[in-house]
Amino acid sequence: MQRVLIIGCGGAGKSTLARELGSRLGLPVHHLDRFFFRPGWVGSPKDEWLQVQTRLSAEPAWIIEGNYGSTLDVRLAACDTVIFLDYPRRVCVWRILRRWWQFRGRSRPDMTEGCPERLNFAFFLWIWRFRHRSRPWIEDKLAELAPEKTVLRMSTPAQTRAWLQGVPS
Repeated sequence: MQRVLIIGCGGAGKSTLARELGSRLGLPVHHLDRFFFRPGWVGSPKDEWLQVQTRLSAEPAWIIEGNYGSTLDVRLAACDTVIFLDYPRRVCVWRILRRWWQFRGRSRPDMTEGCPERLNFAFFLWIWRFRHRSRPWIEDKLAELAPEKTVLRMSTPAQTRAWLQGVPS
């Protein structure tokens, strides 16, 4: 594993897994939210965002966590391993609520400074609908990958923890 992409629903724990895996493997970790958002939750322009994805994906080794469907193909083409955190809705909703409480009023470590944690209806709705709207699209993308790419689908946090314990430091 030298180029690892971590995807999944909001609240699944992509950032946490990326940090832990990066520490074990000695790989740089890139949190896409930090690259996409500017202070005040302002998103990057499309052309600039594509350039950032292309630059990050060209690095020799990395862990990139985040979905961003408009540029997913860039990262899928460059990665050697995909970890799909395919957790139940209740897990993601609980974790998003816990994260909001923990970081309310300030930016979390994997987010751009000046983007205080927030929980709005649109984000909650995206999480709620993820399994029925985003997941089938992601599964189609993963099914199209070349056979030499490793795809790991984690269905529960316990499964992810057990797998991570087996990754040598």
